[in-house]
Amino acid sequence: MNVTRDILRFNTCGSVDDGKSTLIGRLLYDSKSLMEDQALERSADITGNGQVNLANLTDGLRAEREQGITIDVAYRYFATPRRKFIIADTPGHVQYTRNMVTGASTANLSIVLVDARAGVIEQSRRHTYLASLLRIPHLVVAVNKMDLVNWSEERFLEIREEFESFLPRLDMKDVKFIPISALNGDNVVTASTRTPWYQGPTLLGHLETVHIASDWNLNGFRLPVQWVNRPNNPTNAALHDFRGFSGQIAGGVLRIGQTIMALPSGLKGTVKQIWIYDGPLEEAFCPQSVTVVLNEEIDISRGDTLVGMEALPGMSTEFQARVCWMHPKPLQAGKKYFIKHTSHTTQVVATSIENRIDMQTFETEPGPRELGMNDIGEIKLRAAKPLIFDGYANNRLTGAFILIEPGSNATVAAGMLLPPAEVVKPEYTDFAI
Repeated sequence: MNVTRDILRFNTCGSVDDGKSTLIGRLLYDSKSLMEDQALERSADITGNGQVNLANLTDGLRAEREQGITIDVAYRYFATPRRKFIIADTPGHVQYTRNMVTGASTANLSIVLVDARAGVIEQSRRHTYLASLLRIPHLVVAVNKMDLVNWSEERFLEIREEFESFLPRLDMKDVKFIPISALNGDNVVTASTRTPWYQGPTLLGHLETVHIASDWNLNGFRLPVQWVNRPNNPTNAALHDFRGFSGQIAGGVLRIGQTIMALPSGLKGTVKQIWIYDGPLEEAFCPQSVTVVLNEEIDISRGDTLVGMEALPGMSTEFQARVCWMHPKPLQAGKKYFIKHTSHTTQVVATSIENRIDMQTFETEPGPRELGMNDIGEIKLRAAKPLIFDGYANNRLTGAFILIEPGSNATVAAGMLLPPAEVVKPEYTDFAI
C-alpha cells in the first residue's frame, strides 16, 4: 500500500511570524508522523506558557532558532493511509525570495498563510504571485491565528474577499480558503468546534483529497535522455546486446509501437520495449522513470530528447525566459553562464534584459540595466547548442532551467522558458546550425 499511494508535494509560504513552521510542526505532531530523533523534550522546545514549540521541528539552523525565523528551505516527509507528502517550509523574508522559489519549484500545491490580525499584506501578495508564476496548480489560503480574532467569521470573509479581488489577474483556478489555528490545532488535522460557520474540510483533509493526477502534462511525449543503458552482460543473452535509453518521462504517454523522434538529430524510430525496475510495460506516462528500447539503431546520447510526433516542442539556440536572480553579483547583459536544462548542459550568454517585475504592483519595468538578488525579470539568452523545450506554462519539467556561474559553479538563477517562437516540424530529419 505504501508503494501505490501517490505523493503530494507542497510548500508553505507567507510573511514572517505567520506560523508556517508551527503549522508544519502541528501537521507532523497531530498526524503522529514524528521520528524518534525529532522528540520535542528540550527546554528550548517549550514556550513561556508551557506549550510545545512546534516550529523547532523544521527550523533546524541555529540562526533560525535564535532569531525565530525560517532562513533556509526545510524539507519534511510524512504519510497518512491515503497519501504520502513532501513538505517544503520556505522563508517569509523578502531577502529570501530565492529560497522560496527553490522550495516551490516542484510543488503541486502551495499553502499561503495569512495572519488573521494583519490580513493581506505585501508578502501575502508576493508569495501568491510567485505561486502563480511557478504554475503551482493548487493554492490553499490558510487564515491562521483565528483564535486571536475570536474566531470571527466576518474577519475571515474580509480576507477572502481581498484575495479574490486580485486572484483573477494571476490565473489561479483551484483556490481553497481554510480558517485555522496552527498553535492550537484547530482545523489543521481535526475539525474545530470553534468554527461552526465553516463547513469545509480540515487542512489535512484537503491535502489528502485534492486531485493531482491531472497536474502532469500528458499531451506531448518528452523523454530527456539521462544515460544510455548498456549492461553488456556476456552471461545473459538477453542483456548482451541490450541498448536502451533511460530517463524520466517529462510529458505525455509512451506506448509499444509508437513512432518517436530523437532531437536534435531528427532521426525517427519505433518503440520496441519499455522497461521499469519491476519489468516491462505496454505503456508509460509522466512522471515515470523508464528505459526505452527502439527497433532502429539510432545514435542517441545523454542530453538528447525523445519526443512524440504530436505537440512537438521548440528547438532553438535563442529563447526568452523569466528568471529569479539568486546571486549577490547582479545579472548584466553580455555575461556568459552555463545553462542546465533537463539532462542537457551548455553555455549561454544573456543577450538582453527585457524587464523587471515590480513585486508590489505586479507591473513590469521595461529595460533595467541589471537584475539584483531576488529580482524577477524577463531576459533573452543565446545558447552554444540548441535546447529542446516547451513553454514553462505548458510543461514545468521541460520549461525550467538553472543558470550556473562558470568560475564558481554557483547556481545564480532559476528560470522559466517562454513558449517557443517555432516548433519542430514533423518531417524534420536532420539539424545543422
